[in-house]
Amino acid sequence: MLTVDFSRFPLAPGDRVLDLGCGAGRHAFECYRRGARVVALDRNAEEIREVARWFAAMEEEGEAPEGATATAMEGDALALPFPDDSFDVVIISEVMEHIHDDKGVLAEMVRVLRPGGRIAVTVPRYGPERVCWALSDAYHEVEGGHIRIYRAHELLGRMREAGLRPYGTHHAHGLHSPYWWLKCAFGVDRDGDEAALPVRAYHRLLVWDIMKKPLATRLAEKALDPLIGKSFVAYATKPRLSGGMSPDADGGADAAYESGTAYGPEAAGVQGVKGVQGGAQAQGQA
Repeated sequence: MLTVDFSRFPLAPGDRVLDLGCGAGRHAFECYRRGARVVALDRNAEEIREVARWFAAMEEEGEAPEGATATAMEGDALALPFPDDSFDVVIISEVMEHIHDDKGVLAEMVRVLRPGGRIAVTVPRYGPERVCWALSDAYHEVEGGHIRIYRAHELLGRMREAGLRPYGTHHAHGLHSPYWWLKCAFGVDRDGDEAALPVRAYHRLLVWDIMKKPLATRLAEKALDPLIGKSFVAYATKPRLSGGMSPDADGGADAAYESGTAYGPEAAGVQGVKGVQGGAQAQGQA
């Protein structure tokens, strides 16, 4: 289940992509399939090891085209272990609402993004998120949980302050907001068989939608996204240097193997120098 719309945020084969706060790796995997040179970074060592295993499996099954590379590494979103201008694309999905110093994270993303590069930022949408907070304190009052709710203009303002130029926005996951409202109403800590019947039933609907992608739910979500989409998505560019020239940053992302705990398809599970713990995990999607 992708939050970034790659028809609005296209990748070219060979693009150097950083998926920051990658979580389970959903966007990193899609970028790898599209031929990018991907670095998936998160503070959660267990999730990073799992992402590395999936990268290795994808390579073995031939899911990534020739020239694509993938690295999973542990690291700190506030102190990224890469030189300036290392990436063509940066994605940060459902992460910034967890981090106290969101301006610091934006500054680091802008630093490692080359001039002319593109960034995608997704956060929980204000309206649906406010309902979740109203229904359940446990939804957000947990270690590593959501600490703020962004209004669209606030997020776009922070992006502009960081030196980015937003060029497009949309909402995503309209079918998922009711699920989280139900879960908050009946108990966010009740999972699996312990979840209330309405929560279990709606979860089965979402799984069916994700696996089968039937036309009925696709049309329903398209209609619901502008109204109650769970996520707000913003796309932006980093302005080019005067004269329109961008520095050559090839090889910058290779620092993934030199700093941090890095794993790749060719060396999954082989650790380098352990990185600083920090950053964030994503939360909030079914």
